[in-house]
Amino acid sequence: MRIHSSARFLFFVILILGMSAASFGQVGIGISVNFGPPAIPVYVQPPCPAEGYLWTPGYWAWDADINDYYWVPGTWVLAPQVGYLWTPGWWGWGGNAFFFHEGYWGPRIGFYGGVNYGFGYFGNGYEGGRWDHDRFYYNRSVTNVNVTNVTNVYNTTVINNNNTRISYNGGQGGITARPTPEQISAEHERHLPPVPVQREHVQSARTNPELRATVNHGKPPVAATPRPGALKEGVPAKDAGAPYNRGENTRGEANVPKPPNASHAKDLTPHEKPPAPNTGNPKLDTKYQKQQDKLYAKQEQEHQKVAQQQEQQHQKIQQQQEQQRQKMAQQPANQQKQQQNEQRQRQMEQKQQQMEQRHQQQTQQMEQRHVQQQQQQQQQQQQQQPVSHGQPPQHR
Repeated sequence: MRIHSSARFLFFVILILGMSAASFGQVGIGISVNFGPPAIPVYVQPPCPAEGYLWTPGYWAWDADINDYYWVPGTWVLAPQVGYLWTPGWWGWGGNAFFFHEGYWGPRIGFYGGVNYGFGYFGNGYEGGRWDHDRFYYNRSVTNVNVTNVTNVYNTTVINNNNTRISYNGGQGGITARPTPEQISAEHERHLPPVPVQREHVQSARTNPELRATVNHGKPPVAATPRPGALKEGVPAKDAGAPYNRGENTRGEANVPKPPNASHAKDLTPHEKPPAPNTGNPKLDTKYQKQQDKLYAKQEQEHQKVAQQQEQQHQKIQQQQEQQRQKMAQQPANQQKQQQNEQRQRQMEQKQQQMEQRHQQQTQQMEQRHVQQQQQQQQQQQQQQPVSHGQPPQHR
């Protein structure tokens, strides 16, 4: 949804600047909605198509063009790298609206809002399988696997006490889970964004009107697919997770800048340019457009510079850690040397943690500064607009 007035834009920027610090995960320039998504529907998982595929659960996404949630079917995706797992995306209350935290691939499962997506994703970690060296083993107790096609399986009973189908964290009626230190650490590790087939899968769902919440009322006709984009081969939902009652205030805002909780500049979603000026004066619109383009280019340049600096610092500390490991491996083993090595290792870990904290603070301060700069520019342009000379006001 486009924001058509500067005043409205400023209002939402001010609201977002006051977001609660309790929001977690990677949030950049994206979508905010002031009512939560429908519950997670009830559906059956399709069989795993082949070894190496990992389950990525379905979720509700937001389409600002139609002002509605739509269901992105769960699907099997080939892991982009050996040892990597999928942390699902999730909706979380940020103080004034719900914000979507995008899922990612990484060596450990991070926080996903405590949402019970099912099939191993019961709100905390993943019980559907595990990596063993270069092969992924599937837990048949919670994963649909045909042993004719996939033989690397095991059976471990999982007790799931999370029976809710609520699909968002925080806000009225939302899940109250908070991330553990391990999940926060996983969020700060390097990870990969959704792979191209996942992006295409989302786009296929977005263009299917039957997957919209106002059409299917929380019970999508395609709840899961055997592979990304295979909507025609999908399985329907058995039932909605709960009766769907669309929020009373149905306004959703897209492309509103907001200070993220991303730890590194490289994790930030690129800024989108603000709406074109529309004052009714072509010359004034051209002037304001140049001002906006200049600020946009300046902010993007700073973004790239900070990302490059942070990456160089990461590489430097990794080299130091590798040199330390090699040095430790060459030293003779004795108790005194082992204690010294352990102390050096702790110092290196502390140094890395301090660097990560600096990067997170640096990234958030940069984005807050960019939001303030856009706000100030909007205010200045609004103040510079000539006063309309129409009929004089009537005294009453």
